[in-house]
Amino acid sequence: MNKSNNDLNSSSPPERKILVKHRILQVAAMILVIIISIILISQKQAIAGLSHYGYIGIFLISVLSASTVFFPVPGIILIISFGAIFNPFWVGLISGIGSTLGEITAYIFGYGGRFTVEQNKYYPKMVSWMKRWGGWTILVLALIPNPLFDLAGTVAGILKYPLWKFFIYGALGRIPKHFIFAFIGYFWF
Repeated sequence: MNKSNNDLNSSSPPERKILVKHRILQVAAMILVIIISIILISQKQAIAGLSHYGYIGIFLISVLSASTVFFPVPGIILIISFGAIFNPFWVGLISGIGSTLGEITAYIFGYGGRFTVEQNKYYPKMVSWMKRWGGWTILVLALIPNPLFDLAGTVAGILKYPLWKFFIYGALGRIPKHFIFAFIGYFWF
């Protein structure tokens, strides 16, 4: 029994180093996401000004508006407006891809901050859905306008769901939704 304790103690320092590095990465990721969210919320006018840059501006606005975690930036309204001004097909495609990239911040937030979302009343249900249906949960929540997609991204990060799968399923849901918003703008205005 004493020998097994010694073996455990001798293997602990490398394990502790890994845990410390993991914790530092988690805290750094969470701080990065919070800083990005604060900057984006305070700079809504600057985000809207990016529309002068055409499709590149649309892409950047989509990335930035989706980068805030749990704080709304009016990306959908901007997509509808851009659909009235630019080709709605390209607006939908570019903004769908951009917003999917922006949602990676929710994934990073989850990777770095499990303790911050466990108090959310939908957290246990989202964990269950992600474990049971994974990509389908991401796809459906990305397709339907709702605030739960940020939570799904956070839970995907917590569960270490593969980032490339998160991106693919998110894009498969986001792009059709953005097509709809862009064409609403095209036909409405």
